[in-house]
Amino acid sequence: MASTLSEAYRDHPQYLHHIMPIDFSSVRSLPDSHAWPQTVDNDGRSGPSSSIPVIDLMDPNAVELIGLACEEWGAFQLKNHGVALRLLEEVEAEAKRLFALPAKQKLKALRSPNGATGYGRARISPFFPKYMWHEGFTIMGSPFQDAKQIWPHDYAPFCELMEDYQKQMKVLAEKLTGMILRYLGTSEEEAKWLGSGGNTGAVQLNYYPRCPEPNRAMGLAPHTDTSLFTILHQSQTRGLQIFKDQAGWVPVQPDPRALVVNAGDLLHIISNARFPCVLHRVIVNRVEHRYSVAYFYGPPLDYVLLPLAEEARFRGVTVKEYIGIKAKNLGKALSLISTN
Repeated sequence: MASTLSEAYRDHPQYLHHIMPIDFSSVRSLPDSHAWPQTVDNDGRSGPSSSIPVIDLMDPNAVELIGLACEEWGAFQLKNHGVALRLLEEVEAEAKRLFALPAKQKLKALRSPNGATGYGRARISPFFPKYMWHEGFTIMGSPFQDAKQIWPHDYAPFCELMEDYQKQMKVLAEKLTGMILRYLGTSEEEAKWLGSGGNTGAVQLNYYPRCPEPNRAMGLAPHTDTSLFTILHQSQTRGLQIFKDQAGWVPVQPDPRALVVNAGDLLHIISNARFPCVLHRVIVNRVEHRYSVAYFYGPPLDYVLLPLAEEARFRGVTVKEYIGIKAKNLGKALSLISTN
């Protein structure tokens, strides 16, 4: 699984000037390279009607509640998800330990131009004129090779924890996928890939340092995820916002008991645009560091994405082909496979 997903990104290299991070710990003022032309609204709208649904996975009506949340918002928070709070806390602690290292040490695991794992900027960076106030570390399968570069004699705890996290996220992701496909009325034949063992998954550790001028910086620029959906654990520092028509940028309030789930492009395609792939971004602040851990989940790379509808709004495309299209056309990928 991990090697094939890595290969999908290896076909679309990013060169070092796109992913070389700066040492945020030594920056005292916002460099021009990170100063966005428009002031970032760090408040968003947080009225009672502007918050994503919170769903209990143990609710007898969870299938319908999840489906309705996907239709209306493209996102929801999930409680009683079965992933131990202690594991989430330990993974966040490891992320803090990693990003607190000196820049010179982290750069030992810098992603190569055609690499998909390791330390570096967000993959969406080349599509924007300014850089983001963000550091990332990507894991697909075992992080052994990258972790050993950073901690030559102490890589095992990090690797074991991240592998355990991926296993538990995969179990949850498969359960959610089954529920979502049931809501869409998918047949067992159409959903047979779910138990094929070739499903793709990746973990992204994110760090958003405190920023001297947060209103002129961007933690993570607006984008949609390529995945079927993303499961996110976020620290207790606010920052994630999703865009909703008629409401604008809506902050997703951190909840230590809940995981955030947001629909990606692949689910938008399979649902024939019934589920929006939610546009989201991350803002930064002057006082606190922010951390998050994203798990991206999707079908096998050779799976042909076909909308579950008679009048399909998208042509058939394999997961790998779509990854390639989006790697070259970040905001236009869906329009390039549209049948309209």
